[in-house]
Amino acid sequence: MMISSFQVWTSVGTLIGTIVDNFTSTILGRDSYLIPLGVIYIIPAIMSVGLLFIPESPRWLLQHGKTEQAYKALRWLRPFTEAQVEMEVGDIQNAITRENEIHEDTAIVDMFMDPVDRRRTILAVCALSTQGASGAMYVIAYGTYFFEMAHIGNAFQNSCILIGIGVFAILVNTAVVTHFGRRRVFLTTGLILCGLSQLIMAAIYTVRPGTESTGKAIVGLSVIYIIGYNGMVATYAWVSGGELPSQRLRSYTFGLATAMGFLLAWLATFTAPYFINPDALNWGPKYGYIWMPSCFLAAAWVYFCLPEVKGRTLEEIDEMFEARLPAKKFRKYVCVGRNAGADIDEKDIVHVEQVASD
Repeated sequence: MMISSFQVWTSVGTLIGTIVDNFTSTILGRDSYLIPLGVIYIIPAIMSVGLLFIPESPRWLLQHGKTEQAYKALRWLRPFTEAQVEMEVGDIQNAITRENEIHEDTAIVDMFMDPVDRRRTILAVCALSTQGASGAMYVIAYGTYFFEMAHIGNAFQNSCILIGIGVFAILVNTAVVTHFGRRRVFLTTGLILCGLSQLIMAAIYTVRPGTESTGKAIVGLSVIYIIGYNGMVATYAWVSGGELPSQRLRSYTFGLATAMGFLLAWLATFTAPYFINPDALNWGPKYGYIWMPSCFLAAAWVYFCLPEVKGRTLEEIDEMFEARLPAKKFRKYVCVGRNAGADIDEKDIVHVEQVASD
């Protein structure tokens, strides 16, 4: 949930920025850009102060031999009984011990040298890359431009409404992520919805470019797109990218995955004007013909390759990867830890013997 909140704040920040830009666009002089730039620093300043009061991760503290601080941090982070805290710390410590027995030290190259870690690295990078594959930067970053092309109302105000809908969708998603958050289902559905909305946008614009009805259709399909992206793709891409790396390589793997995600986002934002501008290729919304297959390919990858780890602890995820399970068997696999089978029906159980026999 905490990882998914990153996308919440990104969306809220985008909404605030769009509203501020809308009101400062009529100001003549330096204040028209200095005010938006100044607003950028308000929330980071507040968050920087707040970080001073948040404890370190219990896992990190245990990895560095700070056991008492780990107990204190876990009590602060979770409303557990003392017995539950003891068991949680024991599970974490056992997982750290097992990893230390297998790997004496940690290096960046371990992300690719060990077959298990290599698989986890590829999965984390690809999971976060689904954001870029969805074409989000093309639809969201240039939303005002498309609304201006549609000639329907005030383009800035329409962009604010669009982003507001996106914020609402992601807030709803964040509220249910821990209860109904099947990663594979939401990512696959969201990517298909994003691909279909861009395909229909492109097809309508190809048949009837520049008409009022086409403009209204583009606005409506943009709303559908933002619900699919913010409500399904964005949150679960971050969650999957953060859950799948191994504990000892998490900072390296998640850092690489994040960097790749932002690289793809920058690439899409940088190249989009060359496709959509009238002075360039002049594709306009027909640019969706490129992103539609990208969305469908990403959805296919999620369906066949991404493991389902909803309701699993990080230690259980480690165990399943060490068992070399295929992606389709993660959801039903029963681990040997104390949380084994907590969210799984008996009829869905896959035992170790079954995996070995396959």
